Amino acid sequence: MVRETIEYDVVIVGAGPAGLSSAIRLKQLSPDTTVAVLEKGSEVGAHILSGAVLDPSGLNRLIPNWREKGAPINTLVKDDKFLLLGPAGSIKIPSFPMPPFMKNHGNYIVSMGNVCRWLEKQAEGLGVEIFPGMAVSELVFDEENRLKGVIAGEFGLKKDGSHGPNYEPGMELHGKYVFLAEGVRGSLSKKLIKKYNLSKASDHQKFGLGMKEVWEVEPSNHKEGSVLHTMGWPLGKKAGGGSFVYHAEKNQVFIGLVVHLNYKNPFLSPYMEFQKFKGHPKIRELLKGGKRVAYGARAISEGGWQSIPKVVFPGGALLGCSAGLVNVPRIKGNHNAMISGIEAAEAAHQAMASGRFSDELVEYENKIRTGSIAKDLKRVRNVKPIWSKFGMFSSLILGGLDMWVANLTGYTLFGTLTHGASDSESTGKAKDYNEIVYPKPDGVISFDRLTNVSFSGTNHENDQPCHLSLTDATIPVLVNKPKYEEPAQRYCPAGVYEIVRNGSEEFKFQINSQNCVHCKTCDIKDPSENITWMTPNGGDGPNYSNM
Repeated sequence: MVRETIEYDVVIVGAGPAGLSSAIRLKQLSPDTTVAVLEKGSEVGAHILSGAVLDPSGLNRLIPNWREKGAPINTLVKDDKFLLLGPAGSIKIPSFPMPPFMKNHGNYIVSMGNVCRWLEKQAEGLGVEIFPGMAVSELVFDEENRLKGVIAGEFGLKKDGSHGPNYEPGMELHGKYVFLAEGVRGSLSKKLIKKYNLSKASDHQKFGLGMKEVWEVEPSNHKEGSVLHTMGWPLGKKAGGGSFVYHAEKNQVFIGLVVHLNYKNPFLSPYMEFQKFKGHPKIRELLKGGKRVAYGARAISEGGWQSIPKVVFPGGALLGCSAGLVNVPRIKGNHNAMISGIEAAEAAHQAMASGRFSDELVEYENKIRTGSIAKDLKRVRNVKPIWSKFGMFSSLILGGLDMWVANLTGYTLFGTLTHGASDSESTGKAKDYNEIVYPKPDGVISFDRLTNVSFSGTNHENDQPCHLSLTDATIPVLVNKPKYEEPAQRYCPAGVYEIVRNGSEEFKFQINSQNCVHCKTCDIKDPSENITWMTPNGGDGPNYSNM
């Protein structure tokens, strides 16, 4: 097949904070550097979902005068609380026992989607070529097995994979270096990590599922700049995780729940736990009289320092959440994503200036392992494994102590703890657990999944190959249902998967790919590791406006 080929100095997959920061920094260093950014969403920001309280350290380094340039970053954190919830009440956890870096002083409540839209304008002003609606379907390697480019913009495949009447083969974009900034569990990053065995020296990557709603609340309930995090109810001992409630601008509140995906009970539904959480008296009172205006979900990398793979390979590098740079105790990753983009850009600029190309950017690897990202992640590296092995209270006490020692001395009390099993392997057998009966959504504070998905702007072209692939189509019914009561029905926050009867007594596994919000939980949590998430047509998926 003959495709048009376009040559660039650097090709970047993903227009999130990491990819856009890298593109901007490359142009800052050399205006003559040619840079292309490919974004699978219908527009920049369409697939960006984050809490988010932004640590501006990365942006300060990239664009020091961002305030003068009109960045949509206006809501300074004024009030920072941490509560332990019970079914009907709460206990305030004092902040003074926590290390200073755990506090949100100097941080901002933002929509990262809007921040990325602003970064897009900064990048385009410098001459970066940005292509939204361009999903990358394949990687291109040279004769020496180095990554030399990608194939993007392939459209018109029919459901059976054949070429439809409007088939477009897409383009090959080649680069001296290719950066993958796809976000968590990116399909291309997953392939490259396996191909080059990049995770051979790292621990399992761990994940959480973050679900978020944007609410417009009554002015009397709104406290702009207020930040609330909670632990405990409704998850309790069922799963690790916690909530966030951020009071943004214009009477809007960002509310969400993060559930660690190493939970054991296959009957647990992270989505229904989120809806149940909103029924707590403290949260219900906040939302009373308000209206939900947006919903979304996405996976979050939680492995931290010990789970970071090798971030370079012949011809390119992993940036941001593709490398797993989230600081879980701080509930922040955007600053590290931006810093990683800057570091990769500086390493590539140095290499190209000396005549190098398509090699391993060892300078970038060294910066990740020794620079500010390392400092940020190494001192919190034991909090997640302590929680997973010993529970929430041990994590608060032992994890807090370990962070204090690390902050003061640079060393941790427990060395580097391992995570143990992967999230898929952590799933228990259905026979060992009781079914969880959740309250029926009331349609006022809590909502069913399909109703909420309609507030995500999700859409997929019907006549295309399903982007959710089963390695073995028999496993859901023959293995997962008898062993685990097929947990895909419950772990998916968008109602993509169902077990239905096909008109007889036989069960059938149904995939409603139209509902998919691209969170990639199925690619992570399936106990048989039987589901692979792939990119659908460019422009498909959610269309988040203020996430």
